Amino acid sequence: MAWSSSLKSLLTVFVFINLAVSSVESYQCTVYPCETEPCADCETTKGCFNQIQRFDTPSSLTDGTFKQKGCIADSNTCSSLSISVTLGDQRTFTYTNSCCTTEKCNQGDLTLPTPSSTPNGVECPACYNEKANLCSSVTTLKCTGEEKKCIEVSGRGVGASNLVIYGKGCATENSCNLDMTVLGRIQIKTACSSPPSNHGHPTAKFVSSFLIFLLPLKFLL
Repeated sequence: MAWSSSLKSLLTVFVFINLAVSSVESYQCTVYPCETEPCADCETTKGCFNQIQRFDTPSSLTDGTFKQKGCIADSNTCSSLSISVTLGDQRTFTYTNSCCTTEKCNQGDLTLPTPSSTPNGVECPACYNEKANLCSSVTTLKCTGEEKKCIEVSGRGVGASNLVIYGKGCATENSCNLDMTVLGRIQIKTACSSPPSNHGHPTAKFVSSFLIFLLPLKFLL
């Protein structure tokens, strides 16, 4: 009787798990871009993603906007993320990724927020290079808006591309410590640091030394 009872319990658990799995309904997501228009929808039980990226340069001829939509693969997870980075040589990069879990919830286009031009008091080393993973010259960039971290970005082209980029500048905090593909063809890694302290500035050192010099005089007067 005990063996029969165990078999019944195992069968009950199996049926319950099977019903739970089969009850997960699939739905369709909008796909973009695709090779032929109109794009065919994809089917998933994991969710849809909607993504927009923009790279701005001093010349509108080299600006670029990249949009991508589709289904989240079974082996992947989706994280909603918005980042903003300003590098040297007037290069800015903005990125927004959104996740959702209903029928064609990614059909509409996302919009990127307009970067703030209000200085926030933070200054970071800045440069940009598309030939090597280093900069021969570095300037100082006054950060704006929510870009309060100093960032270092290195990237390489995906696949057979020999593209290399390297830059420093200002960034929002959620732009830090990323390893991801951007603009459909560049694998980047980012690292952030706190803004340089004024303690190392020559003026700060002079003031500190002057105060130390005055301290003994206080006791002599």
